[in-house]
Amino acid sequence: MITSIRLKNFKNFADETLRVGPFTILVGANASGKSNIRDAFRFLSGIGRGYTLAEIFGGKREAGWNPIRGAMNEIVRFGQEAFSVEVGLKLDGAKWHYSIEVGSSMNTLHVTKEKLKIGLKTVYSALRDDTDRLQVTGDNLPLPPEYPGKKLTYQFGLERPFLSVLSQRSVEPDTEFDLGPGLPKIFQVRDMEKALQEFAQMRFPEFSSERMREPAAPGATRLGDNGENLPVVLQKICGDPKCKEIMAGWIAGLTPMDVDGFEFPRDPSGRVHLVICEKNGRKVSAYSASDGTLRFLATLTVLLGDNPNGLYFFEEIDTGIHPARQWLLLELIEKQAAKHGIQVITTSHSPDFLTFINDSTFEYLSVVGRLEDSQDAIIRPVAELPNAKELRTSQGLGRLLTGAWMEDMLDFTENHNEAEADGE
Repeated sequence: MITSIRLKNFKNFADETLRVGPFTILVGANASGKSNIRDAFRFLSGIGRGYTLAEIFGGKREAGWNPIRGAMNEIVRFGQEAFSVEVGLKLDGAKWHYSIEVGSSMNTLHVTKEKLKIGLKTVYSALRDDTDRLQVTGDNLPLPPEYPGKKLTYQFGLERPFLSVLSQRSVEPDTEFDLGPGLPKIFQVRDMEKALQEFAQMRFPEFSSERMREPAAPGATRLGDNGENLPVVLQKICGDPKCKEIMAGWIAGLTPMDVDGFEFPRDPSGRVHLVICEKNGRKVSAYSASDGTLRFLATLTVLLGDNPNGLYFFEEIDTGIHPARQWLLLELIEKQAAKHGIQVITTSHSPDFLTFINDSTFEYLSVVGRLEDSQDAIIRPVAELPNAKELRTSQGLGRLLTGAWMEDMLDFTENHNEAEADGE
């Protein structure tokens, strides 16, 4: 589980930290930097997939990986030479910390620093040396048989983070290392891969109405980030009568349709189609269903599927959902996050969406904003803004959002802190 992400000189963030919980919501004006946070998570996901920096930011189309937004010289904050991303994780009861610094020169990105820690123990540390190689040291690195018990220095190129390099080396996964007092007695190479897996299983759904309406070839096991394969994946879920009933109940609650279930007919080519069935016998194909219904159905499919674990980053997950029904979406996410340990991050511009969040989600509601006369963005937990908890009760978060109170408080608190620092 990811607990925090710190961005230093990444796009329009000078040095900001986002606390991450089971369900994290980001609010803020357009162009404030919310999507840049998503890009930072995609950067980590690319590391987890073992991509080079050029592939992470430039795209790897054969693997279905799209480029991260922005030109190479726009990834690093203007006027700076490098950016860094630091991630806090909680894995198997221990606190992990991973950090990486990436430099930029001649529109080329390269790793300059990297470190992985478990508790207070440094598993490895990497630093760019004078020969433009990445020098990696650590007492817990896997050693070849000819160097038993010795500390070894590895050298690698700068084009790929060492965390993903290590996972690709031919090291026995049961190789063991002592982490020291207060930590698990034995550390294995496969344990290091847990951080990679945490990054690799991140998902970034961007549901497309056209893709969700398309029939799918049998055998698909995973809903695509654009909604492709929806009929086949949903059919598998509905193979369990209880899951089918749950799915129909959620859709019936969202829409005026008296949903009784689903059908999955095949066309002459064998492709599977989606049909929503009502109790009165009426059948509505995916081609006729509303965009909001399909988006909600795809979200259900993601969160209620066979393998719902991992982190999902949505942009405006409430899009297409009627304001009076958005509490259903919140209830779904909050229940699934608590039940299965998944993490959901979403941006939102909807005051109605915020109105229904519970106390736990409120603690992970953050506002992203740019101060007046500044290009830099800041991130602040809404719960820590002056009187936020009281105003949430008396006025409601929706009203605070529409009245731009959160952004006003950012300006007020930051200017006040600057004045105090200057002794005024």
